[in-house]
Amino acid sequence: MKTIIFYLALTLSSLITTTSFSQETAKTTQTSKNKEFFEKKKQEIITEEKEKLREKVERYNAQLENELITQEEADSLKKEAAKLHAKNIENRLAILENKLELQKRNEEDGNMVALEIGSDGNVFQVTSTKKDRKYDNRTTSDLVIAAGFNNALSDGQSLNNSDFKIGGSRFFEIGWAWKTRVFNNSNWLRLKYGVSFQFNGLKPTDNRYFVENERLTTLQEFPVNLEKSKFRMDNLVVPVHLEFGPSKKTETSNTVRYYTDGKLKLGLGGYAGFNIGERQKLKYSVDGDKKKDKLKGDYNTNDFVYGLSGYLGWGGATLYAKYDLNPIFQDPNIELHNVSIGLRFDVD
Repeated sequence: MKTIIFYLALTLSSLITTTSFSQETAKTTQTSKNKEFFEKKKQEIITEEKEKLREKVERYNAQLENELITQEEADSLKKEAAKLHAKNIENRLAILENKLELQKRNEEDGNMVALEIGSDGNVFQVTSTKKDRKYDNRTTSDLVIAAGFNNALSDGQSLNNSDFKIGGSRFFEIGWAWKTRVFNNSNWLRLKYGVSFQFNGLKPTDNRYFVENERLTTLQEFPVNLEKSKFRMDNLVVPVHLEFGPSKKTETSNTVRYYTDGKLKLGLGGYAGFNIGERQKLKYSVDGDKKKDKLKGDYNTNDFVYGLSGYLGWGGATLYAKYDLNPIFQDPNIELHNVSIGLRFDVD
């Protein structure tokens, strides 16, 4: 089951990355297509004018052979025709470039402008349509990173008598979050949700490590001195928070933007998901030889994880705390709940 969840998590992470990359690629592709279109039109204009010049030169040569005009007259006519079509190319290319600049400028300002160009390069119709006023996207997204101290406590237990080192036990979280404005014309309340990977680490005290014996998982003393004893649980969760706080409203001719940079914000909510793996790392020495054991197993942990979480702070960095409502280990093991506190960064 955990193997399936792990591969699903990798697939989901890849889809999120691919979606973001595809959006940027689409913009680049459209810009490239516009350039290709105008380059093609430029070549068509040059080819068309050169063809007209060639036809005139052939006609003047025919008139010269039939002695309808003199050599001097033929040379003069050819020279005038060359000047005419060179000027035509110059003017028509200028109109084409101005059309491109006009479209770019008015699209950015919310106008759609269409120019019809005749075969002679002259503009004979101009249409302008004002776009409807656009508000900013109700939903935005950002990268979420959090890190800090981790621990596990049973009912009535405090950090002072915890079985795990306070400074050595840590957590790390990384994910992608979407934020949706709840009200149409106000940004004081937002719904924030996403997908995150949580890595919760525990370092037992008193030279101990976790031992799995059928349905029981207990802390036991290691036979030699441990340089390092660390137990890690990896979770894939869906966090959901209601985010409160002021924002700055900026209004332009066709957009309204809400910015929370440097503003106080409070997020309250929780998370639910799956335990996708656990492992234990031991470092020790035997007769001077350094040993490193990486132990993988089920350790009787609960597959389904859920809890409460919240954050408070200014701008992108906030104080962050989370608490697992589910016990780490299944019955009949001792009921330990994971608890974390640290800093959270929302990277727009």
